[in-house]
Amino acid sequence: MAWRGETIDRRGFLKAAGIGFTAALSPSSLMALERADAVYASGFRAPDGSFGIATVSERGEIIDRVALPARAHGMAYSLATGRAVAFARRPGTFAMIFDPSRQAEPIVITSPESRHFYGHGHFSPDGRWLYASENDFDGNRGMIGIYDAREKFRRIGEFDAHGIGTHDMTVSDDGNLLIIANGGIETHPDFGRTKLNLDHMEPSLVLLDAKTGALVQRHRLPSSLKQLSTRHLDIADAGRIWFACQWEGARNTLPPLAGWFQKGEDLSFVSLPEETTVRLGNYVGAIAVNRREGLVGLTSPVGGAAVTLDARTGAVVKEETVRDAAGVGAAAHGIAVSSYEGRFNETRSKVAWDQHIVRLGNLSR
Repeated sequence: MAWRGETIDRRGFLKAAGIGFTAALSPSSLMALERADAVYASGFRAPDGSFGIATVSERGEIIDRVALPARAHGMAYSLATGRAVAFARRPGTFAMIFDPSRQAEPIVITSPESRHFYGHGHFSPDGRWLYASENDFDGNRGMIGIYDAREKFRRIGEFDAHGIGTHDMTVSDDGNLLIIANGGIETHPDFGRTKLNLDHMEPSLVLLDAKTGALVQRHRLPSSLKQLSTRHLDIADAGRIWFACQWEGARNTLPPLAGWFQKGEDLSFVSLPEETTVRLGNYVGAIAVNRREGLVGLTSPVGGAAVTLDARTGAVVKEETVRDAAGVGAAAHGIAVSSYEGRFNETRSKVAWDQHIVRLGNLSR
């Protein structure tokens, strides 16, 4: 989609929200919304230990909150319908679909028996389908659950993700491909979040036909990188798929932590400077593309760092120390970053932001 001005998110959000929503906001929240260049949503933990989703301005000012039954992880947003979804943190079994403008009541869905969510999913471009990464823990295989928005997000089918430890997934701009990061790590809810196969991991990146679930392309990592868990994804211009990784091997190894590929192409890893890899702590917790400015943002809570790359070349554009860096998203200019300590860009709040943020709009497109 074409760039249509820096305030399109705020204006679009205000128009969708209507008078009822804005009238219910506190004066400070309304002011935050009115002066926001962009609007995001993120999971959080409040000081009292409760969990929720907050709508937040690019400055980091909280606009609105929605309660959650437990901790969330990844999120997705449908530009077509204005709905967003928050997925439970692995091995959680709930996802909540909600309207940030409160024009509709939230819908909570649960994973089927013997399955749990992996914390990520994505809408089809028209908003009709919600795809969710799931774990068939008895079968030790990743699955993509398919939920129908026209039937209150009833689960109507599933596709084999052709891997294990299926984590992040997204959908191509034309809706034809499902893009999947199989982290390669075996888990089972009987063992909580314990990683059960670090000595024989099977990371991969997969493309599926979104209509049939047929395998279109699968990239297995070379044997030297078998302990490099492929975790998160975002899409840049011309269909380039960026991926980010987390190293589960020896701490003194300096593996590649990010790269890209496209349909019909091999994987290309970014050769980060050694000091950048060290700064990231061999761990990238989130990735986001700003298409308008041709940038890729990486964050690492392990290394306490945020790194910005050139989306065309992979060269480092900017590095910043951000203690407990968590979420990352396209900003009006550059990359927005949140932290577990409550930082969202230049503002620090009393909530602890969770690992991911989602942009409620189309700036990165």
